Order: sequence, then C-alpha cells, then structure tokens
Amino acid sequence: MSLAHVLLTSLLEKPSTGIELARRFDRSMGFFWNATHQQIYRELNAMLKKGWISTLEDSDYMGRSKTYQVELLGRTELADWMLKHSEPAQLREELMVRLRAEAQLGGNTVLPELEQHLFIHKEKLKTYQQIFAKDFAHTNNESRTLYIHKMILQLGIDLEIGWIKWLEEVIPELKKFND
Repeated sequence: MSLAHVLLTSLLEKPSTGIELARRFDRSMGFFWNATHQQIYRELNAMLKKGWISTLEDSDYMGRSKTYQVELLGRTELADWMLKHSEPAQLREELMVRLRAEAQLGGNTVLPELEQHLFIHKEKLKTYQQIFAKDFAHTNNESRTLYIHKMILQLGIDLEIGWIKWLEEVIPELKKFND
C-alpha cells in the first residue's frame, strides 16, 4: 500500500483542501498509516501530475486554497489496487527486539519503556473509545460504509486492549527478577 492509496480513499470520502486532509488524516487514517503533513502535500502533487486528482480553487477570507478531488484515473488506480491481495502485516516492533536483547543482557532496563508503552496504549484506547462513543454508540449498522468504519475502529480498540493486557502481565513479572 502506498500513501497515494490512503489519500485517494480519504478524498473519495470527502474532497478536501490540503490542510483539511492532513487534519482528517491525523484523526482517522493516521491511526494506522503514518505520514507527515509534508509527505501528504508531496504525494498530492505527485497525484496531480498523474491525473489521479484535480483541484478546485476556492476563494475565502484566508486567501486562495485548493480543494482536491478524485478523478476517473484516481478511481481506476484505487479500484485496481483493491483487486490486489496483500499478506497480513508482520509485526515490526522495536520494543520486542529491545526486550529480546534485555533477555540476554539483563538489568530490567526496558521496564521504563514498557511502562511508557502501557501509558500510551491506555491513552490511545481512551481516544478510540471516545471516537466510538461519539460516532457509533447510537448506530445500528445503518449503512455498509458506517459498518466498515465501525469495525475498523473496533479492531483498533481490540488491539489496544490486547497490548494493555500483555503489558499488564509482563511488567509485574519482570519486576520480580533481580538481574
């Protein structure tokens, strides 16, 4: 998957200015695909050159801004990409390598990082649960689109719960060792 496919998907959901897209990205797609605002703008320019998107110029009190929208070539690219199969993502977690190294070196030096990760996962879980309560608490799978969005968020919640459970089990056990 490329950033272009993420942006095409976001723009299909709602044509947006670059800054609106970057902000929406931070609140949704950014939970499972990382990109800086600079990378987003660079990719938007590349997509413009390929004819995948176009812009509408808006005049507003802040000056001129461009609203990006998906064109037929962009829809075709996204549809072609959707037909491709992808393997499940492999866990690539630096913390796991540190923990394996500590198993050899000893010292419980990774404990503060594990505790920090626990805090971060708890905060992310709170964020996901707040979004769920705001956006999905009172929906009854009214549409396919909402159902898909809800289930993606539910997976994020389940993953955070899994991390929290694992960390809450590992941290106290590691504290019992004195090496």
